[in-house]
Amino acid sequence: MIGNILLTLALLTGVLTIIMYYFTFRGYSNTISLARIGYHITAILVLAASALLLHAILTHQYQYAYIYNYSSSDLPVGLLMATFWAGQEGSFMLWVFFTAIIGLILLDYTSKRGDLEQRVMMIFTLALSFLLVMVNPLLKSPFNFIWLQNDFIDVKNINQAFLSLPALQNFFFSDPGSNKQFVQMGRELYAALTANNISMNDFIIQGKGLNPLLQNFWMQIHPPVLFVGFAMAAVPFSFAMAAIMKNEYRDWVKQALPWVLSTAMVLGLAIMLGGYWAYGVLGWGGYWGWDPVENSSLVPWLIGVASIHTLLVQKKTQERESASFDKTDTIKTGRFVKTNLLLSILTYVLVLYSTFLTRSGILGDASVHSFVDPGMTVYLFLVIFLGAFAILGIGGILYRWKYLTEQFTFEENVLSRELALFTGSVALIASAIIVLVGTSAPIFGHTVELKFYNELNLPIAIIIGLLNGLSFLLKWHATNKKQLWKESQFSLIASFVLTALIVFIGGVHELMYIILTFSAVFTLFVNGEIAINIFRGRKSFLGGYIAHAGLAIFLLGALAEGAYSQKQHAELVKNEKLNVLGHALTFIGYEPFDNGKKYKFNIKVESGSSSSIVSPVMFVSEFNNSLMREPDYLKGLTKDFYVSPVGYDEGKTSGSETPISLKKGEKYDYNGVEIIFNQFALPKDMSGMTGGAKFKIGVDLTVKYNGKEEKIEPYMENDGQGPVYVPAELPSANLRVTIVSINASNAQVDLLFTSLESNSQNQITAKEVFTVEASIKPFISLVWIGVLIMAFGFVVAVYRRYKESLV
Repeated sequence: MIGNILLTLALLTGVLTIIMYYFTFRGYSNTISLARIGYHITAILVLAASALLLHAILTHQYQYAYIYNYSSSDLPVGLLMATFWAGQEGSFMLWVFFTAIIGLILLDYTSKRGDLEQRVMMIFTLALSFLLVMVNPLLKSPFNFIWLQNDFIDVKNINQAFLSLPALQNFFFSDPGSNKQFVQMGRELYAALTANNISMNDFIIQGKGLNPLLQNFWMQIHPPVLFVGFAMAAVPFSFAMAAIMKNEYRDWVKQALPWVLSTAMVLGLAIMLGGYWAYGVLGWGGYWGWDPVENSSLVPWLIGVASIHTLLVQKKTQERESASFDKTDTIKTGRFVKTNLLLSILTYVLVLYSTFLTRSGILGDASVHSFVDPGMTVYLFLVIFLGAFAILGIGGILYRWKYLTEQFTFEENVLSRELALFTGSVALIASAIIVLVGTSAPIFGHTVELKFYNELNLPIAIIIGLLNGLSFLLKWHATNKKQLWKESQFSLIASFVLTALIVFIGGVHELMYIILTFSAVFTLFVNGEIAINIFRGRKSFLGGYIAHAGLAIFLLGALAEGAYSQKQHAELVKNEKLNVLGHALTFIGYEPFDNGKKYKFNIKVESGSSSSIVSPVMFVSEFNNSLMREPDYLKGLTKDFYVSPVGYDEGKTSGSETPISLKKGEKYDYNGVEIIFNQFALPKDMSGMTGGAKFKIGVDLTVKYNGKEEKIEPYMENDGQGPVYVPAELPSANLRVTIVSINASNAQVDLLFTSLESNSQNQITAKEVFTVEASIKPFISLVWIGVLIMAFGFVVAVYRRYKESLV
């Protein structure tokens, strides 16, 4: 109750703050102090509500529905604190929390820069207020009591001392299918408990717990960093709207640039932290899978980075114009004014679109990350939230369009840094559009294959790589061709030589990959050479060169890992050595840990004279009765040896066939029959998968043989007592397909293909077997190194632009 009161008061003071800032903007006196007081009160109330929620989580107050649904008493402190943002309500609350804090920093920043405060803070507080509406008691408040909605709670989470109370017997139910008992939660039960002087917190002594996929160290880091990025994206939006409100487009560039750079740095780092989590823990076999929810965070980052480059052009050109025009001239705002306003606005609008995609439940069948359907009221408010800021931002530009078009239209020299940076921004925008189209396809009932993203983004990556080098060789306004050739000779020659070495030593044969390699190497040499030349002088100018060098290293790592990874399916018989991808693997047994809930499957890996142990993990989660898998890998500078568990056979029965792992869109040829894994056929009501109810998941397959094409669907059924796999048969193709396991987090399924003649009499007794999928990830380390270097470059650039904003 107290938490909801605090959030409601924060919303009211937020609205009051907006009104006071509006009055200040309109010229009323003595209102700016009221606006400042209002915002500080709003921030204090948000901080108090956040502290109250965290305290409730740490003290296991399960009378709150959110805390019951996402936490439990057996979680370690770090993960218990991370349940703050494990669900929709908490993640919105985290967004509100960081927005409030960033607003305090922004208020101090803008108050020192003329009349900027009232315009920027009015828009920023509007964004905060919309978020506060989202966490109000009628929508997604984490402080709503558990008895306010009818639900069934597993009896195991109830204090056993109260199970025999006569007044409560009408609220207990049994499920014959799962052989479990439940208590019906609701207002009637709450009244009965109150009448017997029993508090809800004494009645419920355990929560549902945290999804096992989220029980990892990076759960404590990745979401907070991501929401800092989301909160910061409102700042460039606010600066752009402030410029439109005043119809003055000069000073906002240097004032907004440090914030735009900071937003891009934090959001980009958050995305790659998620990639590292996926690579090392979730068992996706890679750091990026073009999942719609991943993509929805990538799109605003691409737009934000594009805006950085065009903002730099506007800043530089307006400085040149100020030096060359006389004092009576008014056209001193530089190039690409309309573009900068639009990109700064779209960065936040696309963050809101990302939120709509992930929180509305619209991607429930397309992404393993998305939340369940939040209900029609929340869905409509998300649409209103997105629509309001899109209309506000784009409408503002249209309102000023005539003035902007008349005053700020220019032509550029072909050989100029301005045009190169603009072209680079166009390339980033094109990539964002491609990703946005693919990500939004499920809304219209379609999905795109991974090659859609890879094939269309490859030429764009080449263009970006070349421009990242060329733009620094070109001069502002115009470039002498002879001077350009002279200054680019070293980088060109060195790039050709290194590219040739990579092609011949690394076995790179595809033309597009060779060109991408050259573009990345060219960027590395150009930026490295310039950075060395200026290192002894103005070190604060190094940020852009460091960031672009990091991008070049990242591209080389992404190319090596994405195009030249090797993968092999292997059945490891206990204590028998098997050569896999140049490594001798010996399965030496398993050992329980975490109080016997999980199992490490230890594999001895020998390569040359070195020997190591990798220990992938498998366990059946009590949370959803599903088999969970966690990979393990050996890190190296030039390659990682990655081992993902597939299955374990104790040796009781083992067939002569080997399960095959397929991801969405992948094909497999079995005895001349081509089988294509299309997608999972998920239940319409996804809540049954986590609530213990009976559910069914099918595997949609296309079978091609003898010029024919047919569909089959083996499926897994779970009634709460464990999964049952029902095979699909196609007599005309002499084919039986059986599900071995489903890995929903990676959109992957393990299938056993047999002929219809196969039966139990053909099976042989096998030894203890651990089945794995081993892979080599060449130069994956360059991806992580490149990201860290890019982030450091952003930090240096932010420092420089902040200093410039003070002038």
